[in-house]
Amino acid sequence: MLALDRLDVCYGSIQALRGVSLTVNRGELVTLIGANGAGKTTTIRSISGLLRPAAGSIAFNGEAIHTVPPEGIVARGVIQVPEGRKVFPALTVEENLRIGAYLVKDKDTVRERFERVYRLFGPLYERRRQLGSTLSGGEQQMLAFGRALMAGPSLLLLDEPSLGLAPLVVEEVARVIAELKAGGMTILLVEQNASLALSLADRGYVMERGRIVLSDASSRLLANPDVQRSYLGGSRRKT
Repeated sequence: MLALDRLDVCYGSIQALRGVSLTVNRGELVTLIGANGAGKTTTIRSISGLLRPAAGSIAFNGEAIHTVPPEGIVARGVIQVPEGRKVFPALTVEENLRIGAYLVKDKDTVRERFERVYRLFGPLYERRRQLGSTLSGGEQQMLAFGRALMAGPSLLLLDEPSLGLAPLVVEEVARVIAELKAGGMTILLVEQNASLALSLADRGYVMERGRIVLSDASSRLLANPDVQRSYLGGSRRKT
């Protein structure tokens, strides 16, 4: 479904990605782990069209999308839940969700998606008339998830969904990700909690200094001594 082939991305004279290649097959949950500054968010932003590669290609369903503008990538069903949530603080929960469905013309489809989001995230229904700015961090993360689901993603890009959340909220985020995966959604997950990410994913990639240095089934990465030492030690590192 998604294929990155030898992707190079630069910020001015600084090269952030070097020959990055990865794939996400339909129905898979694939995770990308690595230290802070390794290039994971740059990879997500490149797939979303927010950054243009200096070399290499990105294909989605066999179509090259690395020259397509972000709105065109969204229209193709590639939807990102950004790091830091980025909800609209002056809009209500319901208005934030409706923005996620701005390309959807069928009212019945929009209604069904509202019902699904409120079923997944009960607190959002209770707070549907509240402004985004009044929600807790965990509720804002739920809202960011819900807004993405309103778009009807074919591929969901998750950038640090547990960052800054309390442990009980992280468990709720994990539950939702697992439920989406069980329902057949294709997901690329960048996550600061490598243990959580690998426990949820089918496969994983390890990134260092803008390069993919290791890829394997998640179960084997969890058992890999180098991965354990670098990312699964007593104190988890922020990615």
